[in-house]
Amino acid sequence: MDIISSDSNQLIVNLSVIFSKSTGISNYAKNLFPYLKLLQPTLLTSENYSDFNCYPIPNKFTPANGTKGHLRRLLWTQFCLPKIYINLKSSLLFSPIPEAPFWVQCRSIVMVHDFIPLRFPKRFSPLTPYHRYYVPEVLNQAEYIICNSQSTAQDIVNFCNIPANKITPILLAYNPQHFRPITENDKERSPHPPYFLYIGRHDPYKNISRLISAFANLPSNHEYQLWLAGPSDDRYTPSLKKQVQELGLTNQVKFLDYVSYEDLPKIISGAIALVFPSLWEGFGLPVLEAMACGTPVITSNLSSLPEVAGDAAILIDPYKVAEITDAMQAIATQSGLRSHLSKLGLARASLFSWEKTGKETVDVLKRFL
Repeated sequence: MDIISSDSNQLIVNLSVIFSKSTGISNYAKNLFPYLKLLQPTLLTSENYSDFNCYPIPNKFTPANGTKGHLRRLLWTQFCLPKIYINLKSSLLFSPIPEAPFWVQCRSIVMVHDFIPLRFPKRFSPLTPYHRYYVPEVLNQAEYIICNSQSTAQDIVNFCNIPANKITPILLAYNPQHFRPITENDKERSPHPPYFLYIGRHDPYKNISRLISAFANLPSNHEYQLWLAGPSDDRYTPSLKKQVQELGLTNQVKFLDYVSYEDLPKIISGAIALVFPSLWEGFGLPVLEAMACGTPVITSNLSSLPEVAGDAAILIDPYKVAEITDAMQAIATQSGLRSHLSKLGLARASLFSWEKTGKETVDVLKRFL
């Protein structure tokens, strides 16, 4: 790791949240920072990036360390980061999460991903006060704010009373070498019935219970399966499994648990459709990744999801089970519709790239350097 001298770069990039397991924020930061090289930043990081100037920091600040990791990171941000900022003679801090020091001369631009903990608060969850008290203070003190969709920008205005002219939405992207159509020659012979796919956590706002009900109401549902890809959660997964059992769908609804990044394209490409009826998303990467694989998409007409899907998906009211069922039935019975949505999805996905996301981010940062 190349440790920079104190008279080096003006921009520092806070990568304290990055760790090896694939998460939305880690993926965002890892895909974005290579495009920041033009600005000659210094990375605050516990990992080695040989092409960058790096300033080594501890590796105990990430979600891999649980609540203690988050607390350590917040304390480090408040008490250690300002000293680093001064020692490196920095003029701007960029953070891929909405965290920055308070009450010190530390100019910052931060990224906001969503306000779901305020839209769907959970009792005793530390994320609720974090978003209600800490994040608004960070955003008020920041020089400028980047977010991942127009929907999230509106939430920043509504929840934090931040003026809209202080915010730029910059859409996220995907890796086209990883998420791409799998040709017939590459596909394995499928030993199972056609399946609908959901990707994500089991939180209630993800709306999996209504999805299961919609699948149960599907005519001839015995000809299909529903695959739920995402980590089990002791708070929510048992009730979903109980619902499946009560509906007599135990052999048709598969709980896949966490699916690795490497395996995602295969299960996405094999699906008859991705069904993603979430009640709210800051962006909704599974929708983009499915479109990039040429897989038809059914998703919600709320939040950022129409921004991502455009006219390339079937948009449904996620609160109406019958609408989800009707969309799944249309996909199941109309091969022409599947083919049409596949082509539209591929064209839509081609509009998104990390290069575009990176360039737009650099353009914002340049204004404040």
